[in-house]
Amino acid sequence: MIIDVTVPMLPESVTEATLMTWNKKVGEFVQRDENLIDLETDKVVLELPAQQAGKLVEIIEVDGATVTAGQLLAKIDTSATAEASAPAPAAAPAESAPAAAPSAPAAQANQSQAGVAMPAAAKLAAEKGVNTATIQGSGRDGRVLKEDVAAAASALAAAPTMATTKAATPVAAGDRVEQRVPMSRLRSRVAERLLQSQHENAILTTFNEVNMKPVMDLRNRYKEQFQKEYGIKLGFMSFFVKAAVAALKKYPVVNASIDGTDVVYHGYFDIGIAIGSPRGLVVPILRDADQMSIADIEQAIHDYAVKAKDGKLALEDLTGGTFSITNGGTFGSMMSTPIINPPQSAILGMHATKERAVVENGQVVVRPMMYLALSYDHRLIDGREAVLTLVAIKDALEDPARLLLEL
Repeated sequence: MIIDVTVPMLPESVTEATLMTWNKKVGEFVQRDENLIDLETDKVVLELPAQQAGKLVEIIEVDGATVTAGQLLAKIDTSATAEASAPAPAAAPAESAPAAAPSAPAAQANQSQAGVAMPAAAKLAAEKGVNTATIQGSGRDGRVLKEDVAAAASALAAAPTMATTKAATPVAAGDRVEQRVPMSRLRSRVAERLLQSQHENAILTTFNEVNMKPVMDLRNRYKEQFQKEYGIKLGFMSFFVKAAVAALKKYPVVNASIDGTDVVYHGYFDIGIAIGSPRGLVVPILRDADQMSIADIEQAIHDYAVKAKDGKLALEDLTGGTFSITNGGTFGSMMSTPIINPPQSAILGMHATKERAVVENGQVVVRPMMYLALSYDHRLIDGREAVLTLVAIKDALEDPARLLLEL
């Protein structure tokens, strides 16, 4: 019996998806629930498992195709057995092919896998001028990973020639090369939303600096006991989440949003945490963060980071949010003006902690200092509320006992 493999119902607000890489070739046997291909949407990556076991007899939509819900992708013969199934034979080599050409199955595998680059790898390849079609990837099913591109770029830099086309045509060293790659759906969506934010919000940013010594001392004092008790490392983000929630309770307009001509005041605190992933920046949500303990926050952030790395974030993980926090300091940023994540009205930017000379009680001392930035929509939030919100965050971090006493 021949059954159809179709695109499943897509999440709400998602109209189409992009096929990534088929995990099976025509003629191969597929087990029930085995993932056939990943579908990349502008928010999440979805797996498409086989509904029944059988032989993959036809692939209708190829890698990179744009598809919609219900669209036919492939066909499976459920009457076939694993023993009777085998990869479809490759075409005979051309007469002009060299005698030492690889065998048909190997040639077919290389053709289907080489150059299939993950988004992060494709971006790096574009920056380095590397042709991913010439790289044999080390990822699953031969996918080209970021480290594969980095190795290829190093090899090209040392070689007298370099490849610039899919046919690996050599050109003289020193020539200027380019590579055009399509944006991933996630990157396109991020670009669209950021541009929308810049056009529709009156974004203003206020800055302050915080002495991180009290938080660092507290963390160093309890981090081993904390990890032993909860099985998770004690980081800094949980302190910032707690400090932000405390400030938002004092100044609820910063936790509000604009809907047409109305202001929506949220009686809950859903904090978005910006996380870098191989697909780009994602912002999963800590729901009801005011009801979470430090350990709950650290565990949730860790789980989100793992899911983001593995491409397992669900749509509900990324939906909603009343306020966001982004940490550019992870990459060494000293100061930035973060862009609001609509429909939210404000975002907190953390930066690198550096030892600097500061004056305390008339004395010059060295302290680990961090610049903080709060970008806000000036249509809704006045400068007074924005500045006082950032000061409240600073005060809570410089005296962590305030978080416990809710002062």
